[in-house]
Amino acid sequence: MNLNAAGIDVGADRHLVAVPPGRDAGNQDVRQFGTFTADLQALADWLMVCGIETVAIESTGVYWIPLFDLLSERGFDVKLVNPRQLKHAPGRKTDVLDCQWLQQLHTFGLLTGAFRPDDAGCVLRAYLRQRAMLVSCASEHIQHMQKALEQMNVKLPEVVSDITGVTGMAIIRAMLAGERNPQTLATLRDRRCKQDEATIARALEGSWREEHLFSLRQAVELFEVYQTKIGDCDRAIETCLQGFDDKSDGQPLAPERRSSKPHRNEPRFDARSYLHRLTGVDLTRIDGLNAHSALKIIGEIGTDISPWRTEKQFARWTMLAPNSNITGGKAHRSRTKIAASRVAAILRMAAESLHHSQSALGAYFRRLKNRIGAAKAITATAHKLACLIYKMLKFGTEYVDQGQDYYERRYQQRVVANLARRAQQLGYQLVKNEGPSPAAA
Repeated sequence: MNLNAAGIDVGADRHLVAVPPGRDAGNQDVRQFGTFTADLQALADWLMVCGIETVAIESTGVYWIPLFDLLSERGFDVKLVNPRQLKHAPGRKTDVLDCQWLQQLHTFGLLTGAFRPDDAGCVLRAYLRQRAMLVSCASEHIQHMQKALEQMNVKLPEVVSDITGVTGMAIIRAMLAGERNPQTLATLRDRRCKQDEATIARALEGSWREEHLFSLRQAVELFEVYQTKIGDCDRAIETCLQGFDDKSDGQPLAPERRSSKPHRNEPRFDARSYLHRLTGVDLTRIDGLNAHSALKIIGEIGTDISPWRTEKQFARWTMLAPNSNITGGKAHRSRTKIAASRVAAILRMAAESLHHSQSALGAYFRRLKNRIGAAKAITATAHKLACLIYKMLKFGTEYVDQGQDYYERRYQQRVVANLARRAQQLGYQLVKNEGPSPAAA
């Protein structure tokens, strides 16, 4: 029971606040406040006069953030509530009823607050989300560049793997500078490009219409602006990471177990060293996770995992655990819930990259894929990755890959043990064939 609870229905231009009956001197249990800073201060003052200790706020867009921060600074226990928890009987949907229903549910302890990292974690998360938005916007302008080239029938995207690479940008900049000779443009080919100059020259024969060149020029300029902003964001992220406590206890970072070419969209600093300093473990030892994906996960969950008591709770928070729907002892539906979880998206991409991995996780993913399909196998493997991350962060242990052969042997042992138990139940005895295997025969 939360006897000193209030509920707030958040909006863009006004907030409706409900307190327990009889707390207001004028018997006005529901009051309306504006969204200016002075109005938020007045809202907090009124809650203190009414003796409120805890507040439930509905998560609505980004309008709740200023109010959440101000009430937290004033000492209130603020719960950010998922709107799914507030559904009630239809036909009574008004802002006043919403805040009263919110206050009533919170009074009886029927609401759970959403997870939010500490202040330092929120700062890091904001920088990383801003960086992800900049990368997404830059990718849109790459598509604009490709569209302008296709409209001129310049088949540069067909002969280079990335038009924003060394060869592609050199040719595009020369085109914008006025060069039209395909042979001259083809000489700008980098020596690492797979296509020869003759093939590239044939692809660069097109119609140089001025309106398409104008679109191409603006797309290139905007792409370069976003690359500059991404660099600024990387420097802000690195500065933020330097302010976290060191949990590595002076332990040196082991060399990378696998080497890979850095991607263009990865941060331009040594994120792996900062992650080891923040967490005390090397999350990149887990197959499928690189420094960038691990940094994004830490940015979403922070370095303190105490809000989740077990790995199952953590996996359920990421929306990767099966959904329980059992009635009369029969399971009707166990699909995972559909939710926009950033951590789940990162882990699913990491799981999908394990298709060709010669590791235990790779063997696990391929076995599930053959049995239940790719989509379910990706979710199940992402669930396993979430559990591994939780264990490493909680216990400070390093992940050691046992290898594909070890996993296959363990799986074969489990299959044989199940067959032997089943044969014993039916009155038979499972005997190993000491002769040559059927495959060898």
